[in-house]
Amino acid sequence: MSTFHSIEWKDNKLRLIDQRFLPLETKYNDYENAQDVADAIRQMVTRGAPAIGASAAYGLALTAVHSPAASPADLRAQLEADAEILRESRPTAVNLFWAIDRVMNRAADPTLTSAGAIRQAVLDEAHAIYKEDVATNKAIGYNAMPLVPQGAKFLHHCNTGSLATVDYGTALGIIRIAHEEGKEIHAYLDETRPRLQGGRLSAWELKQLDIPHTVIVDGASGHLMRTVGIDLCVVGCDRVAANGDTANKIGTYNLALAAHAHDVPFYVAAPTSTIDMSLENGDLIPIEERNPREVTHVGDCQITPDDTPVANFAFDVTPAPYITAIITEKGVVYPPFKENLAKLFAAA
Repeated sequence: MSTFHSIEWKDNKLRLIDQRFLPLETKYNDYENAQDVADAIRQMVTRGAPAIGASAAYGLALTAVHSPAASPADLRAQLEADAEILRESRPTAVNLFWAIDRVMNRAADPTLTSAGAIRQAVLDEAHAIYKEDVATNKAIGYNAMPLVPQGAKFLHHCNTGSLATVDYGTALGIIRIAHEEGKEIHAYLDETRPRLQGGRLSAWELKQLDIPHTVIVDGASGHLMRTVGIDLCVVGCDRVAANGDTANKIGTYNLALAAHAHDVPFYVAAPTSTIDMSLENGDLIPIEERNPREVTHVGDCQITPDDTPVANFAFDVTPAPYITAIITEKGVVYPPFKENLAKLFAAA
């Protein structure tokens, strides 16, 4: 396990590491209600699709544990109201909705005939999501190992490690397990404008783990592929459509295009909870637009003229033809993705 905890349930409170302060300060916040958890997700105190899902599940656990409701009907009504608040916190990461639906389905079980039984079931489901995430991430990492050569040079975008999940991570978890397996790897990290998750968070995580790494500006990826040589790109995702189109942090599509031009394998690490088979293609994935200040400022320093128009897309969609394979906890899925993702879920 990591030396820090991005998410922790303690004394009937949810404790989150406040990622806005990293890497300069390691600060934890405690939450006691779903509204504050939704605000934490919206404000990116916690971020990353799996971490958002687990945080939302615990947000509902806070409702269950602290609600004064005495009847099952009243408790279920309060859970549904808070579930709607959590659903509205961020639109792109499908894990958010998957985790909320999973907890709410458990709460709706008609065999739970008392408020106390519902409280315990909701908390147990949140704990189950938490524990399963660690196992899922490790399985993704080990499934990727045949694709990682000795001495591999990775290129990674954004942050997909223990800060973006419960622990280990998805794409960054692959890098971590390759290091633990003695593959003598080196990770190049896109800084990832505008919130600098690569420079601030991924570099901080890899420093904690003593994994060799170098931070680069986002626009240097093509130059690095041509001059230094990259063996594989690994990225996470916030949603995968049924045809394999993948939404991830803005800049991922550019990286995929550069990888395609240089014949560098481009892998997406995706827990099956992030694959949305209800969406035919990536054009149907909602793309969040965030506050222009994230672009006009770096920290408190303004870098653009006053009143500069800004388009701050938080995510982009990489079309499936630019993806070499999708690495899941159930195995590695290759093209044709529409057919093989359907087979993956049919087998499950």
